[in-house]
Amino acid sequence: MGIVRTEKLTYEYIRRDEEGNVEGITTAVDQVDLDVEPGEFLAILGHNGSGKSTLAKHINAILYPAEGTVWVDGMDTGDESMVWNIRQTAGMVFQNPDNQIIGQVVEEDVGFGPENMGVPTREIWERVEESLKAVGMYEYRKHSPNKLSGGQKQRVSIAGVLAMHPKCIVLDEPTAMLDPRGRKEVIRAVRGLNQVEGITVILITHYMEEIVHADRVFVMDSGKIAMEGTPREIFSQVEKLKSLRLDVPQVTLLAYELQQRGIALPDGILTTEELADALCRLAGGKGRIS
Repeated sequence: MGIVRTEKLTYEYIRRDEEGNVEGITTAVDQVDLDVEPGEFLAILGHNGSGKSTLAKHINAILYPAEGTVWVDGMDTGDESMVWNIRQTAGMVFQNPDNQIIGQVVEEDVGFGPENMGVPTREIWERVEESLKAVGMYEYRKHSPNKLSGGQKQRVSIAGVLAMHPKCIVLDEPTAMLDPRGRKEVIRAVRGLNQVEGITVILITHYMEEIVHADRVFVMDSGKIAMEGTPREIFSQVEKLKSLRLDVPQVTLLAYELQQRGIALPDGILTTEELADALCRLAGGKGRIS
């Protein structure tokens, strides 16, 4: 069993009128099966309302299935006695870092989680140091979070989760409120946690550029898994992504449009470097650009 697994997960939002009568039911997650391996970097894509954030909240036991089952490191999220252990195993980072930062000083905020867990004081400070270093924020440990940029605040939020030593981090659109520079800072930190620390990462996003380095990608639509594959496999299906109301990275779209004009480029180009290499090979005699 993977570190996170769902089986026929279904969740419904029930709308009620002022008197409490049911007005309607919206199925936000519909029969979703998911299996995430330890150490994997999994990205979940989807437009607003696709169900991806609702799915994320089940992994941290914030929501509970209407039908089906969710296991986190073998623990059933429906078992109330396991909720504390589940939330220690799968840490959650949300869109707005201001909703997670509560300390007046960065290092105090990062140490809050381990302190609540009853970790000895000496170990807390060791965890604070290693976590801030892991996200590149150690030099800001004495700063007030209010003085930090959006990207820096989000990295502090990630450090706060990391200090609790989770096996898995779920990031629910962590860059949605950030500028391009802040988004790059956060994604770079997340990749480092996955590649260097070996932490399982589940990234919920609608920014296509953020999933280029993921191991696998799930695309959600209307509560269901609409696509599954590697980033290259997903980006090779430009028209299908467009039909799901998702943007495509500019370099991928450019390569696709060049293909449509008869230039023999490979499918699913992910980076500017890949496109440049492919064009250079064509210009060097292995193909022809006209």
